Parts: sequence; C-alpha cells; structure tokens
Amino acid sequence: MPPAAPAGPLEPWPDTVLWQSISTDLIWVELLRLSAMVAVVSLALGVGWAVTGSWPFGVALGAFLLLAVWRAVAVVRAVRAWGYAERENDLLVRHGLLVRRLSIVPYSRMQFVDVSAGPLERAFDLATVQLHTAAAASDARVPGLRPAEASRLRDRLTALGQDQAEGL
Repeated sequence: MPPAAPAGPLEPWPDTVLWQSISTDLIWVELLRLSAMVAVVSLALGVGWAVTGSWPFGVALGAFLLLAVWRAVAVVRAVRAWGYAERENDLLVRHGLLVRRLSIVPYSRMQFVDVSAGPLERAFDLATVQLHTAAAASDARVPGLRPAEASRLRDRLTALGQDQAEGL
C-alpha cells in the first residue's frame, strides 16, 4: 500500500491528530433552542393564517416546519462534527458539515480563555471554552464540554499560553 498523502487545505481533518469529541448532550441543548424558535414562529404564522385565512400564511408555515425538520437533522450531524485536539504548541478546533473549518490557535497567541455556560447548558451539565487572541478572526470555541473538562482545558491552555509567552 502506498503511504497516505498529507492532508491538503481541502482536507482539514489530519488523521495524525488524536481528536477529542464533545458531549452529544449538546444535541439536546441545540434542539431545545431550535424548538423554542420554531414554536414562536409557528405560533405567529398560525395566528396570521387563522386571522386572515390567507393561504400564503399556510404555505409559509408548511415551508418553515419543513425547514425546521431539516435543521434538526443538521444539528445532530453538526454537533458530531465538533472536535478539538491539544498539541505541543497549539490547539486545533474542527467543526462544520458543508463548510468544514479547522482553527489552529497557537498557545503563544492566546490572550485569555473564558468558560461559560448558559441556563440550558447548565441544565445538561455542559460548558463552553472560548479562546481569545489579539485577532478576533482567530478566536476559537469548544462547546459541549463537561464542566470539569472545561476547567481542566482552561487551566491547561492558560498555563501553556503563559509558558509560551515567557519563551518569546
């Protein structure tokens, strides 16, 4: 067998990296958020249809519900596409289905690391780690982590960032 070719720019998930996945409980958080939005918009379109009797409201409601089902399927696949990997000098974060994105954040470029958890995330015992750099375009986030893992990652990234900055 010939050796595998190195990953190119269109293959952003290097096979040589040990990827850590995020919790699949994030699927439920995202589906609940989607459900809340679907309920509000469906109610508005349903009331518009009931009050006016105009068929475009019914068509819009049907199309919106079809789009919501498609989005629910996409949420499940999108959450499973998230991953992160800690390397010696940088953190890799991958996500995306149609547009696959690989962010590489050098530890020496990190300015600070946030850990946050909204009400739904807390209900499912999840947190998000947000890395901030001087360039806003190079910020990265890792959602769907257990709080203990988020704290461990935050502390490790902070320590590695300080070590790398001292070496400059």
